Amino acid sequence: MHELALCEAIAGVVRPHTAGRHVEVVRVRIGALRQVVPESLTFCWSLVRDHESMPDAELELEWVPAEVRCRDCSRRSEIVSRWSVLCPVCASADVEVLHGNEFLVTSLDVS
Repeated sequence: MHELALCEAIAGVVRPHTAGRHVEVVRVRIGALRQVVPESLTFCWSLVRDHESMPDAELELEWVPAEVRCRDCSRRSEIVSRWSVLCPVCASADVEVLHGNEFLVTSLDVS
């Protein structure tokens, strides 16, 4: 379960920016190609936030669909399969991933 390590990394990013203030919300943008299970991430966050003295910090997730540009047919397409990054138009494997690899803490609400 790599979600626990991801939550520890999120806490590591948040901690230096809180300056001892109460953390209310942590917003994270996650790409579809990261293969993160939302329920597992939420569960692991509940464990990590207690350990990191952020017991009320909610985790808000923004999911980014995978999008590729095919070098063969030049089309931009959303990838819906979790297991394949082939162009859905021409089935070429020669694609450039445009979106879907994101993993970023985008903002915090502190008081």
